Amino acid sequence: MSKQPRKQRKALYNAPLHTRRKRMAVNLSKDLQEDYGRRSLSIKSGDKVKVVRGDFRDYEGKVEKVDYKNYRVLVAGVTKNKTDGTSVFLPTHPSNLVIVDADMKDDFRNKIIDRKV
Repeated sequence: MSKQPRKQRKALYNAPLHTRRKRMAVNLSKDLQEDYGRRSLSIKSGDKVKVVRGDFRDYEGKVEKVDYKNYRVLVAGVTKNKTDGTSVFLPTHPSNLVIVDADMKDDFRNKIIDRKV
């Protein structure tokens, strides 16, 4: 593993999708951190998140889609109106989000929590 920024950027840009998923971890809220004994979790659609940076600060919404190719998350309600009147999702970087309510229906995700504790 190199410390050189150019090699770090190259690894980020050329990473396969299964590696990108791991890199798209989002911080948990303080309550969830205490409950799960973890600081962050991989983001997935169905999670309820809070935007902590940008124009939509303090907005809470459900994750509609996770774009692993571009390292972006689409949150319901974080939209922009186009000139023709249609609304379009504004992609948000995962570092600008906090998971408020994690969707724990997935067995794989529960195994991650149990493994950590």
